[in-house]
Amino acid sequence: MTPNASASPRGLDRRQLLGVAAAAALQSVAPSVWAKPDPLLVGGLPVTCNLTLPVACVAKATANSADKSGAPKFEYEYSKYNGWPEIKESLMTGRIQAAYMLAPLVMDLADKKIPVKIVSLGHRSGAVIMVRTDSSFQRFKDLTGRRIAIPSRFAVDFLFLRKMLAQEGMSPKDVQIVEMPPPDMPAALYAKAVDAYCTGEPFGAAAQRAGYARALRMTRDEWRNYICCVLTVREELIRDNRPLVQDLVNHVMGAGQWLDQKQDNRNKAVAIAAGRKFFNQDPNIIKFVMENPTDRVTYGDLRMIRSEFEELMQLSVEAGTLKAPVPYEKYMDESFTKASRATTIAL
Repeated sequence: MTPNASASPRGLDRRQLLGVAAAAALQSVAPSVWAKPDPLLVGGLPVTCNLTLPVACVAKATANSADKSGAPKFEYEYSKYNGWPEIKESLMTGRIQAAYMLAPLVMDLADKKIPVKIVSLGHRSGAVIMVRTDSSFQRFKDLTGRRIAIPSRFAVDFLFLRKMLAQEGMSPKDVQIVEMPPPDMPAALYAKAVDAYCTGEPFGAAAQRAGYARALRMTRDEWRNYICCVLTVREELIRDNRPLVQDLVNHVMGAGQWLDQKQDNRNKAVAIAAGRKFFNQDPNIIKFVMENPTDRVTYGDLRMIRSEFEELMQLSVEAGTLKAPVPYEKYMDESFTKASRATTIAL
């Protein structure tokens, strides 16, 4: 028998045939085993209270591009919403598994057995109450009977307004409260459809920079530990992929520290957030927020402090936005911030 007597008709011996078969089998399963996972969509509004989210997304993408190891990588993608009802619906139905949400709204959802948990803060301060520059309003007594716009009765902006009214012995019954998407508020004030509005930035700065509005009150002056937007995730994401949630929290906390380190970092964040992929806004307006004054919104202290959330919950009960107190553990998962190591942001 010649040396090639055992070869197949195509010139392959038994060992080669087995190798080809194994390669073919591997190729058939590779797409399902090594297919690149979809990025985690994280919902957010185009407000500077959510600024840590675009920074975290870009920082993660930048780090992934620089990593040539070939190891699997987490990815995040900002999903823009224009109002709280839409983002709430998407999180409730599971169309998205993570979002920056109003803290009282998360409390309410959790109390209604929607499986969501707060895992991190997103900012501190950042709300303003704006009036027209040419108005005579100096005190809230001056606004008696006037129309004041708020984003939602679940918004912490509304609690801020209630605190300011209470300081002068007033209540929301002494004014006309209207709910309105924050992007519509500056134009409504300009057209005199409302006499004042209370919201997060940059929608106060937009009217102030244009010259027709001024801040009547800012949280930076009146409520220093103010929190509004919090990173919220569905419980099945925590159950199924804790490392992903931890990595996201690490990046959000890293983004917060990076934003408060120096003005140059804030300038970079302005350029990122203003882009079409994120807020799609005039960068000069976001820059105005970052500079007038520099602590108009802060991001470096993202500690989860139980007493602050319980105060917020009690204020929401008093406001009627929550029907009854909600236990802290029902809406909060502190484990990720306790285990966090803030990611170094390289941008």
